[in-house]
Amino acid sequence: MRIEGKNIAVLAEDNYEDLELWYPYLRMKEAGADSVVVVGMPGVDTYNSKHGYPVKVDLTTDRAAAGQFDAIIIPGGYAPDRMRRHSAMLDLVRKVFEQGGVVAFICHAGWVPISAGILSGKKVTSVSAIKDDLLNAGAEWLDQEVVVDGNLISSRDPDDLPAFCRAIINVLSVNKPKYQEI
Repeated sequence: MRIEGKNIAVLAEDNYEDLELWYPYLRMKEAGADSVVVVGMPGVDTYNSKHGYPVKVDLTTDRAAAGQFDAIIIPGGYAPDRMRRHSAMLDLVRKVFEQGGVVAFICHAGWVPISAGILSGKKVTSVSAIKDDLLNAGAEWLDQEVVVDGNLISSRDPDDLPAFCRAIINVLSVNKPKYQEI
């Protein structure tokens, strides 16, 4: 499946899980997305992974608009604990979701949509360590490699990355681009 015409944001913060950022980033490019950009906070050029691998920021939250993106991917690691403290990142996630864009998260990244307030009544999965947090946010937690509930996609851990990326690509390939040129 191909996802031409789609624009995707990948959120970044320090201590991201290497595979959970890079695997989806590269897979979305491989699937033909028009753009895949790393979004970070103003004043930060580079974030480092849990293992010290750097990722360069392409776009900062003060210049990002939800309408630019068909999907937003949130990697896990320790980064989501930092991301959820940035109101600009939470606003971006919430607005992409409210506009019908895909919000995809893996592992500990469920903390971000919890803080964005978009999980009530939704079916999700995650690493088991944050199961209670998701339940307390009003979500229904399932122990599956990937859960798709409308425009919300979630997975448990790096072992689930192939299913996670297939689900993102599948949902994006079924939907038409958000904007069509006139």
